[in-house]
Amino acid sequence: MFNILAINPFAFSLGSFGVRWYGILIALGIVLAFIVVQKEMKKRGMHPDFLTDLLVWAIPISIISARIYYVIFSWDYYKENPGQIIQIWEGGIAIHGALFGAFITTYIYTKRRGVSFWKTADIAAAGLLIGQIIGRWGNFMNQEAHGGPVSEKFLETTIIPDWIMKQMTIEGVTYHPTFLYESLWNIVGLIIIILLRRGNLKRGEMFLFYLVWYSTGRLFIEGMRTDSLYIIGELRAAQLVSVTAIVASIVLFIIRRYVRKVNVNYRDEY
Repeated sequence: MFNILAINPFAFSLGSFGVRWYGILIALGIVLAFIVVQKEMKKRGMHPDFLTDLLVWAIPISIISARIYYVIFSWDYYKENPGQIIQIWEGGIAIHGALFGAFITTYIYTKRRGVSFWKTADIAAAGLLIGQIIGRWGNFMNQEAHGGPVSEKFLETTIIPDWIMKQMTIEGVTYHPTFLYESLWNIVGLIIIILLRRGNLKRGEMFLFYLVWYSTGRLFIEGMRTDSLYIIGELRAAQLVSVTAIVASIVLFIIRRYVRKVNVNYRDEY
């Protein structure tokens, strides 16, 4: 069953319009993330409509920014094919672009509503990982976001299920399922975040942990991928963004905890 579903990137068709598993899984990730984050926000005394109102702005802006990011780093192609810039249904979005859009939108929205950005970001951290965990399986259905070819020795020793490796076999060549590596990395990160809720983290540190954790995994996994966006030469955009996020998060952690001495604990914000 899984092989049949995985081979075909389309779940079903509505007339001449095909609905891809990619879109369905992205939507599922958003819905599950919404449920988890909404529940946590209510526990912490935030208005029930806060998250819904935020997402009305954040989702479309994130999609647009994800597309803009992709087009910018693929400009050599799109400057020759400008008519395809808006054809987002043909593929071509980047998670870092979506995150930029979401962060900026959330920052502006929380300021306008008089709500702490850091408190909101802390609560949203688990939801971001949930969305990314599920969303990567959309890449699996599309046979994309994979790494380089694997050796026969790898295939003989791997514990990865056959139905995953078969879907990562394209035109007779089997590739590293880097989508799976990132999904599993984020699952571990989600478990850690759940455990950290019982710790003594200060406001903002849950979100900073998310940035460091996701960026560290992406930094190394990106080096295995064959579909990277590049800035100059062999400098991969995602790796530069990841390193920047790691350094900035560590600096912010030090400033907030030891210079500004933020004394609001995450677990006490009820």
